[in-house]
Amino acid sequence: MVATPRRTLVLVRHAKSSWDLDVEDHERPLSGRGRRDGVEIGRALASREVHPDLVLCSTATRTKETWDRAVRGGVRAAEVRYVGAIYHGWVPELVRLLRGIPETVGTALMLGHAPGIPDLVEFLAERDHSSADWDRMTAKFPTAAMAILSYDGPWADIGQSSARLDAFDVPRA
Repeated sequence: MVATPRRTLVLVRHAKSSWDLDVEDHERPLSGRGRRDGVEIGRALASREVHPDLVLCSTATRTKETWDRAVRGGVRAAEVRYVGAIYHGWVPELVRLLRGIPETVGTALMLGHAPGIPDLVEFLAERDHSSADWDRMTAKFPTAAMAILSYDGPWADIGQSSARLDAFDVPRA
């Protein structure tokens, strides 16, 4: 029997968006703070040596800009896919997307929105009542927040309480 390698899943809520323009929600860009925080997300991931094999990013302007800014901060990815279903995605849809990740991917990152991303973390990660990261995450999952999970198993089987929360961070400029 061949052991499945440990997988890393990074779930990121986009950086702070701007409400200054009269545009549809999907088209809202990042604010000045959001642009700065996006770079900090990239720095935080690069400092942890987290470089995704695959990024699944919402098609919303603010998520695409968050990823672009993260790249400026130093994170690198082998492949980036922009997926419309993440924009209004709820847990079942987001899990379906994760289950479709190729088995050759060791580290995946999903960049999306609230409440989908915070709800997904709480669904996937086994709750640890002794974890300060859990306490901070459940108190608030603000813009630019990221949860890093580990998972032992094929992507096709990821599901409720199948992962572990390794870190929760809110990189800010």
